[in-house]
Amino acid sequence: MKTSKPMKTSRLLLIPFVAAAAAGGIWFSSSRGATESSAPRQARGADGFPVAVVTAAAEEADMPVVKRAIGFVETPASVVIRSRIDSQILEQHVTDGQFVKKGDLLFTLDDRDIKAQIAKDEAAVARDEALHTRSESDLSRYQQLIARNAGTQQQLDQATADERSSAATIQSDKATLEADRLKLGYTRIVAPIDGRAGAVQVTPGNLVSANASGTALVTLTQMKPLRVSFTLPERDLPALQAALARGAPVPVLARIPDTDRKAAKGVLNFVDSSIDMTSGTISAKAAFANDDLSLWPGQYVEVEVDVDVLRDVPLVATVAVQPGQKGPYVYVAKGDGTVSLRSVKIALADGGRTALSEGVKPGERVVIDGQLRLKDGAKFRERDPQMPTAAPGAAAVAERSAP
Repeated sequence: MKTSKPMKTSRLLLIPFVAAAAAGGIWFSSSRGATESSAPRQARGADGFPVAVVTAAAEEADMPVVKRAIGFVETPASVVIRSRIDSQILEQHVTDGQFVKKGDLLFTLDDRDIKAQIAKDEAAVARDEALHTRSESDLSRYQQLIARNAGTQQQLDQATADERSSAATIQSDKATLEADRLKLGYTRIVAPIDGRAGAVQVTPGNLVSANASGTALVTLTQMKPLRVSFTLPERDLPALQAALARGAPVPVLARIPDTDRKAAKGVLNFVDSSIDMTSGTISAKAAFANDDLSLWPGQYVEVEVDVDVLRDVPLVATVAVQPGQKGPYVYVAKGDGTVSLRSVKIALADGGRTALSEGVKPGERVVIDGQLRLKDGAKFRERDPQMPTAAPGAAAVAERSAP
């Protein structure tokens, strides 16, 4: 009886070790079974089920090569209207913001002083013409006397000088008359260009002067055509030169930011002869007909210059192209329900579309949503593009609960 107690105690001490060994065996068996069961599912998604993705077909189309910039609308002509004579405004024929044509009457000035001066000039011309007629008669008489040896050479010389002097006086009088008639025309101030009037600065009754610092009556601004001035990085110069060298008009769009207005269409008509070394940019300008007056001088616009077109290239959604250590790639959806990782070469990326020169053929479907859970050879299933992307755990639950 005394020897049986130690043996019983030893057996009790061995029970925990036996239980631990049994648990370890069960864990090893289940872990091995899990590893073996997951082996055939390595080509599936992270949860072992087909990945829900959205695909879109690559299409073959032309893609314009567009250079973008920020520009400002400029007017080719802006004229500050001033009086060319000292006078007083009698009538105002233009209003604030009015569109006028070249030659339209803007203001009428007081012309009474000038008309009086013209009458005086005309009288002076008539008087001097009469004097010239008498001097011509005197010259003719002295010439006849000299021919008969009845006069002196001095008298003939004096008559000749008087005739020439009177003729010159007439020319001077006529020049003065012409100048005053020209001033009379200045009393009618007309528009020198087609354009839009700004705010009118004077009203009838105001005095105006002829000096350059005199009061501006109104400013006329040409509204059509207009031009847009912008700058591009110097790396874009070869593309601009090539576009101009083709001889065809280079299309330019000017879009007003934050509006739904249609972009204005113009053509590139100027590229500067030198590059700004400070900014590394080159200046350019485009002409716009602006018949609908959609552009306004001084306005800020977004400029797009179509310098070239890539013909018949495969186009995919930009979101389909993923960056990788070996370069960009896409997932191509295959007919057997798996995806293939394809390295691609980007010809041009512009907004939501990317043109590829290598890697994808037109008609092949590429994954545009769900790429993060894919790898080469993974299985996939199409999901409704309108449905939001599910989290990995939620996707697994959905797959397991699917009938």
